[in-house]
Amino acid sequence: MINKQNEIEAAVLQRFLTHLDNHKEVQNIELMNLADFCRNCLSKWYMAECNERGVEMDYEKAREFVYGEPYDDWKTKYQKKATPEQLAEFQQKNGK
Repeated sequence: MINKQNEIEAAVLQRFLTHLDNHKEVQNIELMNLADFCRNCLSKWYMAECNERGVEMDYEKAREFVYGEPYDDWKTKYQKKATPEQLAEFQQKNGK
C-alpha cells in the first residue's frame, strides 16, 4: 500500500507541476498573495526533501525541476514586474 501511495503522490506532484507549467501567466507574487507559496517555495521544499533523504540537490537544480527549465530562462520569458498593489499586499501579509 505504501508503494502505491508513493506512486499516487508522485503522480499528483507531476500533475501539479504540469498545471503550473500550463499556467505560466500566473505569477509567483499572485500565488504568494493568494496561497502563501509559489514555485520557488516548491523548489525549496523539493531541495529539502532530497537532501533529507541523502539525494544531493541545490536550489538552482531544484528550481529547474519545478520550472521545467533554468529559472533565469523562465524568468526572462514569463515573469512580469509585480504591480505596486501586488507588492503592497505581499508586504502587508508578511508584516513588512
